[in-house]
Amino acid sequence: MSADIDKRLANLSLRRNGRDRATMTFDSVASLESLKETYQERATGKNTRYALGAMQEVGKQYTDKGIEEAGRVQARINDGLAKEGLHCTFKLQGSVPGNIHIRGASDVDFLVLDPRFIKYDASGTGARQGYYREPYLGSPLATLQSLRASIEQIIINAYPAATVDCSGGKAIQVSGGSLDRDIDVVTASWFDTPEYQSTRNEDFRGVDILDKKVPALIRNAPFLHLLRLKERDAETWGGLKKAIRLCKTLKADAANEGTHIDINSYDIASALWNADADSLRAGIIDELSILSAATRYFLYLASNLTHARNLQTPNGLRQVFDTEHKLKAIPVLAQELVELAKSVAQEQAPLLERNAQFEDWMGTLKRAKIPQ
Repeated sequence: MSADIDKRLANLSLRRNGRDRATMTFDSVASLESLKETYQERATGKNTRYALGAMQEVGKQYTDKGIEEAGRVQARINDGLAKEGLHCTFKLQGSVPGNIHIRGASDVDFLVLDPRFIKYDASGTGARQGYYREPYLGSPLATLQSLRASIEQIIINAYPAATVDCSGGKAIQVSGGSLDRDIDVVTASWFDTPEYQSTRNEDFRGVDILDKKVPALIRNAPFLHLLRLKERDAETWGGLKKAIRLCKTLKADAANEGTHIDINSYDIASALWNADADSLRAGIIDELSILSAATRYFLYLASNLTHARNLQTPNGLRQVFDTEHKLKAIPVLAQELVELAKSVAQEQAPLLERNAQFEDWMGTLKRAKIPQ
């Protein structure tokens, strides 16, 4: 592969163990000495080790630490809002609760949900049965703008040594100081969908997120997104989330090398959610089949842009590739996958020529037996 595989392997280790972020700290020298991971012992080929490592979930201790740090910030916000008579709900969203993050020191994203009003779909059973009897007389937009201002001030006061960036439309970004993780705080309110009204399962409950720059409330369904990913991952025996982590890792390393892939983590996950489940399921036995499946899939999308345009996000709220920039990112990511697939296949079958037929590379990956 044209990329510097030694540098990619080094970056992979740094990223997975949280050492790519200056704010990451360790409890002891022993923790530094225990950073070696199983994937590093499973293959001798460098490209194969990289592919295997890119697929694996981040160590639980790093994920738990991120959630703990988010909880610290939530507690300070909760205490500050309680003094104003507000008792909000806090909910994690994004890659960390979805277990598709690729950094040991990943940003953690959570919602602060205002309790003073709930929007709802009037066609739902709860609405038709008169469950929502007390209309909110205030302005939902103005209410969330006020809540956002309160949260900003609470965080600034609570973390004077941290960098608190309040310029974002949707998220307040908190980093540094006593925090070992970057935290994104999003102001929102509940939206009760018909599915939520009939099941009372919060996976089906929507939210309206404040974008203070517009200003406007943006409808989203982050918990349904996570549920659908979890369901499809179970269906593929863990193959989906491995493919997502692989593609996210390739995007990160390509960026380090000057190649920009203009598609975010959410859309990578959404695109792969639409991939053929059988091809991803094969990875339960032959793990490199996941690299083969992801490569085939993005090459197919690159050659069938009409199909790509019609793909929907797991929660069904929008198209995955809803801008031309995202469509143009498909062949770039596909090429990254192709180059890695070629390099791994050559390590698995040294006599395989670099200019061999595509099916020869794919077949080699699917037949490769890697120790667990």
